[in-house]
Amino acid sequence: MSEDPSAERALGRRIALHRQRRGLSQREFARLIDRSETWLSQVERGARKIDRMTVLERLAQVLDVPLSELAPEAPVIAAVHEEPQAATELSLALSSSHALAAVLRTESPPVDIGELSDRVERAWSHTHASEVTQVGELLVQLLPDLESAARSTEGEGQRAVYAALARAYHACAAVLSTIGDSGAAWVAADRAIAAAERAEDVLLMGEGAFRLTLVFQAARRLDRAHQTASTAAVALEDRADDGEPGALSVSGALHLQLAIVAARQNDAERAYQEIEVARRAAERLGEDRNDYNTEFGPTNVALHEVAVAVELGDAGLALRTAATLDPSGLSPERRSRYLIDIARAHGQRRNLAAAVEALTQAADLTPERVAAHPLARGLVADLLRMDQSEDPDLRALAERFGMR
Repeated sequence: MSEDPSAERALGRRIALHRQRRGLSQREFARLIDRSETWLSQVERGARKIDRMTVLERLAQVLDVPLSELAPEAPVIAAVHEEPQAATELSLALSSSHALAAVLRTESPPVDIGELSDRVERAWSHTHASEVTQVGELLVQLLPDLESAARSTEGEGQRAVYAALARAYHACAAVLSTIGDSGAAWVAADRAIAAAERAEDVLLMGEGAFRLTLVFQAARRLDRAHQTASTAAVALEDRADDGEPGALSVSGALHLQLAIVAARQNDAERAYQEIEVARRAAERLGEDRNDYNTEFGPTNVALHEVAVAVELGDAGLALRTAATLDPSGLSPERRSRYLIDIARAHGQRRNLAAAVEALTQAADLTPERVAAHPLARGLVADLLRMDQSEDPDLRALAERFGMR
């Protein structure tokens, strides 16, 4: 279902893992799914691509595992969520030639760097709250203003504007990735890194690598996500070793993403090694912070430990870890993503009521984000297939997501 070879290998490993948990040999399982043992062996090695949804659904059915857990990169067969108009306009704004217009402009309006920076901060407040419409509306006007200001200032003022421009493009990448426009999000992240370099802020460049890693994660380009995060983390090693808080935060956030990548590739050992690297960085920080909008700290490390356990199919560990956490100090965006993971863990245990409750809480926190999130929608689709009692709460949630 994916063009990324690493995704095919990861899918094969997940199939083999769930087959072994069921106590089935390749020959026995192949017979149950009406395939040859050779075909199954090739799939489990990642040498053969599964390109039909019906085949994936049959595998998930026989393995008794939700389709969203067996193949999270597969498209959800449900009503398509309509993205907010402001997000569409933001994608179009990103396609506009604001930089060219700014270069060719003969006269530029006065630049108020403080006012521009305040608007960027407001954009990030909306981003952390997953208020897609509000941040989209703000950035549509802000990006051309910043591009213009960057060309009409000099020296320290220009570097400050480029820093603000980088942060604005970071927010743009976060929003576009959330709504599934990975191509536009990639462009935004790349522009953010270029602006951060013009601002001469290496940690802002590191944040750009973190945003780009998230874009690749959302697009299931796991090899690219690993390459981006690992090379950036290596580049920041010396700054992090010196104990600089911003460097510890950005580096730690990159290692958390490397843990998720490893878990999605079914490499548990490497995933938990990356969690430990991030945990040591968080311990050196000693508190939850939001340097470079990473929300990095001990709590976020623990939340990613839950996510890793869910990705690896260990619902018990995920829920035990979650029982010790208090994520209330983190942003609505981060808390809702955590609740999606909790819902997925309950779904793995086929606890429909608990999964619906967690998803409903997530949707209450960040309605636009959760209704559009592929994992949330995939889980709802799985729960609907699983439900034999026409659970009214699940039906209400499906209607809320536009899936009924």
